[in-house]
Parts: sequence; C-alpha cells; structure tokens
Amino acid sequence: MRREASVLHLDLDAFFAAVEQRDKPSLRGRPVVVGGTGGRGVVATASYEARAYGARSAMSTVEARRRCPPGTAFLGGRFGAYRRTSDVVMALLRELSPLVEPVSIDEAYVDLAAGDHDLSVDGVTALARTLKERIAGATGGVTGSVGIGSSKLMAKIASDLDKPDGLVVVPPGSELDVLHPLPVTRLGGVGPATAERLRQVGVRTVADLAAKTLPDLVTLAGRAHGTGLYQLARAEDDRPVVAERGAKSVSQESTFERDLTDLAELGRLIDSMAARVGDRLRGSALSGRTVTLKLRRYDFTTMTRSQTLPQPTDDARQVASIARRLLAEAGTGGGLRLIGVGVSGLSQYAQGDLFAEEPATAEEAVDDDVVEAPEAPPPPADRRWWPGQDVVHDELGAGWVWGRGLGRVTVRFEGPRTPPGPVRTLAADDPALHPGDPPEWRVEVPAAG
Repeated sequence: MRREASVLHLDLDAFFAAVEQRDKPSLRGRPVVVGGTGGRGVVATASYEARAYGARSAMSTVEARRRCPPGTAFLGGRFGAYRRTSDVVMALLRELSPLVEPVSIDEAYVDLAAGDHDLSVDGVTALARTLKERIAGATGGVTGSVGIGSSKLMAKIASDLDKPDGLVVVPPGSELDVLHPLPVTRLGGVGPATAERLRQVGVRTVADLAAKTLPDLVTLAGRAHGTGLYQLARAEDDRPVVAERGAKSVSQESTFERDLTDLAELGRLIDSMAARVGDRLRGSALSGRTVTLKLRRYDFTTMTRSQTLPQPTDDARQVASIARRLLAEAGTGGGLRLIGVGVSGLSQYAQGDLFAEEPATAEEAVDDDVVEAPEAPPPPADRRWWPGQDVVHDELGAGWVWGRGLGRVTVRFEGPRTPPGPVRTLAADDPALHPGDPPEWRVEVPAAG
C-alpha cells in the first residue's frame, strides 16, 4: 500500500443503459435492459430503474422480461456509441496522469501520484469532484462512481460503496476499517464456488477471512489463491497502475450494427482483418504461432477458437485461411455482432514453410464434383432492423427502432438533444428508411485546471 490515497478507480454507472438513455430521451427515468433481445438472449446491462425490479447482468432476457414491468425497453447493443463515449472518458483520465490503466470499456485505474496533484485527502476529493463533473458534461450526462485509495484493491472497493454517481476516498490507515465489515464476495477472486467453500468454514465477511491463518486458506483454496485471499483480507496490495503492456498479440476486430450470419460476407471481413494484422506484424518485424478467431454472438456471449502453427507466420493469407476454417467450425447460429482475428505467440523471427504451395485462387479452388446448393431465400424485410438501432428517414429525420414485426418497423424520432419524439410505424422495406450512425451528443469541454 502507498502512504497517500493516490490510486483512483472509475466505474461508469450502468454504462450501456446510460448511453441508451442519453441518446433516447423518452427512456430517461424508465427501465432499460441492454443485451440479446431474442429468446436465448442475455442481459449485458440493466439501468438502475430496471435493477429495482431484479434485472441484472448475465440474467437471461426471458427472466428479465418476466421481472420488469410493461413498457421496459429491451434493446440490442450499439457498441459504436459505447466506444465513442468511452474514448471521451479515457481522454479525460489521461489529462490527470500518464498512467491510466483501462480495465474495460467502462472502467479504469489512474495513478494520481504520476501527475502533479495535491495528494491530501481534501486534494484528491476535490480532484474527483471536478473529474465527475467533467465526465458528465463531456458525455451528455453519463455518470461514474469514483473510489480513491492507497491501492488498486481499496480504490475499486471504494468506487462500489456509493453507486451510482458516488465518490468515496479511503484515507490511508483506515483500510481495514472499511474492508473488514464487507461481505467476502466483495473481494476480487471470490466467486460463487469460493464463497460457498468459505461459508462452510464460517467465513462470511472480510473480517472472518482475516481471522483465518495462511495454512488454513492454502488448504481451502490452494497455495496461489489462498495466499492471495490472505493478503487481500489484510489490504495488502502493491500492484502498480500499468498504462501500457508489452504486446502479446496483434489483432483486429469489428462490431456490427446488425447481427450477421452470411458466411461469405463474414469471410470477406476476415480477409480484410487478416490483411491488417499481417501489415502490422510485418511493420513491427513480428510473427506469431497462434491464430485466434473471436466471436460475439447475438446474445452477447463471447467465444474464441484458435490454432497453433508449427512455425510462426506473418502471412495474411495463412491467417485468413485458418480464421475462415475456425468460423466454419464455430458456426453463425443466431447471428454474430462482433468478429475478430488475432495472432499471438509473437517473436521477432518468421520461418515460412519453404515447401508450401501457393494457395489456390477462388477460381482454381472450385471442385467440379461439388454441386452448389441453391441460394437461401432472403430474410424478411423487418429482419434488417433491431430494437434500439439508430436509423434515419429521408423525410422524418433521425430516430431509433422501437420494435419490428409483420413486415413493419416502429421508429421513435428523437435524439439526445431533442425532447421525447413522435412514434411512427413504417413498412419494413420503406425505401426512405436507412440504418443511421450514433447521434451526436458531444459538447466542448473546458480544459482541466
């Protein structure tokens, strides 16, 4: 631990849902659930209004629908909008310190000691208040909870103590007073299985855990995990805030505004991503042995498939060929909303297969004995649209999809800078209706200080 409370942790509140409520004024103050909207969908984020009814992340959408009242908005994700908002927030954090460690799209640590700041409790409290105001102003009202402490552990614990829109500073010397009354499940690494084993030996709070000896915890959870629990229960955490890590892989990924199922279209995307990966590998004089395909399905579940080669490669054609095969094996059932191609196991040396044949061109690869299946019929027109999608109408302007079905699509025409807008039901194949870009919400933000 440090002598000052100089590690800041920011956690944006119900981030995906907050962005949706910002961009859709008719949803402000109402329950919103973001995630897979189909029968097998999973909740990615629930607004605090929806959480009041029991909806939560990782719950099935079916269960969330059962719990939430009529009028709850169930929306598919808009990752382009989330990424743009996240980038604005991360830029504000980097104004505070050169050491910013993003943990996810909506969470990051900041080493305040690496910046020119007053590290007294009053000083970091004032800094955090200003940061929260700047984030809300720069993002159009998205809020974040801030925790500041003498370590990553205490900063993260603090950011969760007063959500949403909270601010908690743990003064140096008071770590155990804050930590010990908490449920043991608040510690990182204590999942359901570990929590149940601890419960069976009478451990429910962090104070209970701290009363256990190191040999007891090693016996219960293994040497590495047991030692980690022993240290965390005593607030012993000296992990640094790491801004940049050595490259372990080179990858490209793309998120789609609509779920994709067509293998030919996805194959073309893989080829393009593999080409960019190959360019980056060669530009850095790197090659890698493991090709990985990342897929995020329609219900937000994420999976990876990989193949390790006998020799490292920087050949985009080889990377694309392997990724295409991995995609064929994984399938596209239900639709894909994200796909990524990466190469890991990097080294400074590449030795291609000296006896490998040149890959066949598309024309050369045709097998005369194979009869192509007839092309599948196109999907219904309303399948072009999904709940929450940004759209624009040639006459009615910008809006978003409220619902679809029976060859029709219902659109609410509004945006982050308008009052709640009118609802119109249109033909799903209306030539004047088009997919749109995320609406503009940004405003100029005064410089820090």
